[in-house]
Amino acid sequence: MRVDLSFARGDRDGAATALPTELAVLLAGVVARQAASPTARAQALLSRAMPVDAALAPVHGAFHRVVAAALKRW
Repeated sequence: MRVDLSFARGDRDGAATALPTELAVLLAGVVARQAASPTARAQALLSRAMPVDAALAPVHGAFHRVVAAALKRW
């Protein structure tokens, strides 16, 4: 079974309809609040580019510090 993940084309013959002003303002406010949420800010920090050396050789020497400490204790 194949799933089509392309964008829906919609009806190209139909005329474009404008949103009522109040609805457009409401949607803009919702988008602004979501973009300023703690989750969105954390995601933005995670998506920052980092040097390859930092990813492959962390300063503390372990890829997962908690697991490394557990293995040392064991």
